[in-house]
Amino acid sequence: MTRRVELICFNDKKINRILDTGRYRNIMDMNAGLGSFAAAIQSPKLWVMNVVPTTAEKSTLGVIYERGLIGIYHDWCEAFSTYPTTYDLIHANGLFSLYKDKCNAEDILLEMNRILRPEGAVIFRDKVDTLIKVKKIVAGMRWDTKMVDHEDGPLVPEKILIAVKQYWVVDGNSTSTQ
Repeated sequence: MTRRVELICFNDKKINRILDTGRYRNIMDMNAGLGSFAAAIQSPKLWVMNVVPTTAEKSTLGVIYERGLIGIYHDWCEAFSTYPTTYDLIHANGLFSLYKDKCNAEDILLEMNRILRPEGAVIFRDKVDTLIKVKKIVAGMRWDTKMVDHEDGPLVPEKILIAVKQYWVVDGNSTSTQ
């Protein structure tokens, strides 16, 4: 999928209305490319950290800066410093295909779990077979998921997986056996 198609998808007024509800404030794009996801967001209340993977084919951080956006290089096989904030929404476009032979998907997902606030959401965009593996792993992390077709239709080999991290609480009736 090209960044132009992604920009058209996220420039939709409906998406911007959802993002501008106050539920989302800190957003991360884990594979920012040219920063199109951040540029498409129209609310001044939202802040997007654009991350350009060090393994990306092209170095696009300069373009992100020229657009007046915030960005950083990062290798997702390593931990990401989130101090002083965590994120409400994470966008991961093609990230798992990019890191397929470089590190385990489980390690990246655990890092995402750490930096995502409870009840935060992740938008995964990738190939179907990759997203099926991701969906299985995040189900084990007790995230709610929903897979939807690409905006260009069901015949496109890329899909979108939306996942929401659950807020875990201990039941008041629980007792320890130790």
